[in-house]
Amino acid sequence: MAKYSEKAGEKVEKALHERKEGTLKTGTGKKVTSKKQAIAIGLSEAKNEGAKVPKKK
Repeated sequence: MAKYSEKAGEKVEKALHERKEGTLKTGTGKKVTSKKQAIAIGLSEAKNEGAKVPKKK
């Protein structure tokens, strides 16, 4: 099973919280309503900062 770093987990948690508040936006500026999309955004941000995130299957 894939292991995520603690930093990646924090980023995902932050993204999910922002989605719940309604402040999370996509790259084009649209509001994020999907939980899956919020998780993907959090993992992407973590990966860009150098956190341990497994490759997409």
